[in-house]
Amino acid sequence: MTSGSDRSTVPGGLGRLGVGMGVLVLAVGALLGPGAEAGSGETISLVGGEPGVRLDVTLTREVDPAGPATAVPAAFRVDERLVAVRFRLENTGSAVHEDSPAACAHVLDSAGHRFAGTDTPTTAGAAFPTTVTLDPGGTAEGFVTFRVPQDAALVAVQYALDGGLADDVGQWSLA
Repeated sequence: MTSGSDRSTVPGGLGRLGVGMGVLVLAVGALLGPGAEAGSGETISLVGGEPGVRLDVTLTREVDPAGPATAVPAAFRVDERLVAVRFRLENTGSAVHEDSPAACAHVLDSAGHRFAGTDTPTTAGAAFPTTVTLDPGGTAEGFVTFRVPQDAALVAVQYALDGGLADDVGQWSLA
């Protein structure tokens, strides 16, 4: 793979984007449709901003639409739907990893809009806790939920460490 500032593709169509290229791909890729990014079930290795922080992130499942687990979330609008994306996280680095998966994840639609993850529980399955702490070799699995317009055509999911601010950005195409 190349450095976090370049876009690279490895066998299996895994996508890894730097922040500068990530913004360009958001704008162009969302308009043109899915590119050479990873599909569901594929793992992308991401690097955080601190030494020794490395995480293998796998998108394992997408539930669209996902029903709310309890009462309809506060401020939920009738023109919105919930989408739940399940990730598997594995700390492959040498440092303890602590982050908020909801803040790390985004979905993109075909109109170029980007939607942030939330901790909203759904009927799809267990959500990640607000903060996940993983020792080296540790793993965690859970859902991140997104509130998107009913008519949004989702084309990609992104994940970046450091609350979504790391230079290294993984992207999966959605069917």
